[in-house]
Amino acid sequence: MKTKEELIDGLLDLAFAEDIGDGDHTTLCCIPDDEMGKQHLLIKEEGVLAGVDIALKVFKKFDPTLKVTVFINDGAHVKPGDIAFEVEGKVRSLLQTERLMLNIMQRMSGIATMTAKYAAELKGLKAKVLDTRKTTPGMRMLEKEAVRIGGGMNHRIGLFDMILLKDNHVDFAGGIKNAINKAHQYLKDNHKEGMQIEIEVRNFDELREVLEIGGVDRIMLDNFNIENTKKAVEMVGGRFEIESSGGITFDTLRKYGECGVDYISVGALTHSVKGLDMSFKAC
Repeated sequence: MKTKEELIDGLLDLAFAEDIGDGDHTTLCCIPDDEMGKQHLLIKEEGVLAGVDIALKVFKKFDPTLKVTVFINDGAHVKPGDIAFEVEGKVRSLLQTERLMLNIMQRMSGIATMTAKYAAELKGLKAKVLDTRKTTPGMRMLEKEAVRIGGGMNHRIGLFDMILLKDNHVDFAGGIKNAINKAHQYLKDNHKEGMQIEIEVRNFDELREVLEIGGVDRIMLDNFNIENTKKAVEMVGGRFEIESSGGITFDTLRKYGECGVDYISVGALTHSVKGLDMSFKAC
């Protein structure tokens, strides 16, 4: 299995390939190879900065001779007019890395900014906001890192680091009991006994069945309204972690948190986010 660093490195390779192709002919035709210059990242919108560490990888991968001076680090709250960093070196390199760096910085900062807003809404409660697998293909590592920078928590990274028995798994497995038993047998057979098991329930009948069977670490309440979530939390009585999921908006977030759940998963953190406005200007 590839490491996080290997996945990010592969993403950058693909991004440069699709953007530059056989050459940035606009830059090559009018900028001499030995032309030197400096640009800085100008923040144009208030939010939470994310992606600085990845930007450094972009510059180093394309041209190790580029000199980057960082003024503001990931996780900082920024405002219009702030300068996050400046880069000095070959103008050709500055121009050819600009768009990829901005695409990453804007997207990650937008996710971090939204996550920080959701996390602040749950302040004082035990509930934590979680991301989901509803991410841009190929960019999951970056988007989940942005959630973490914004103050949220990562759910599972992919299909490989946690068992999550959702409705379709339960139905195809022949019910909740079969699904849980098969999960434990699989983990035993494959020497993965330490992996967590979460199961999704759609109604109180399924919840009662899980409480009777046990054998899971977390229960996901799928599309439970606020009143039913409160009732479910009382039924569980602290025996298992509880995650609320499905149809939860910012306006209802705190009310779900006040029910006493441990986690609230929000797909919108990564699938419906607006990038933070910034630009890379000569200085």
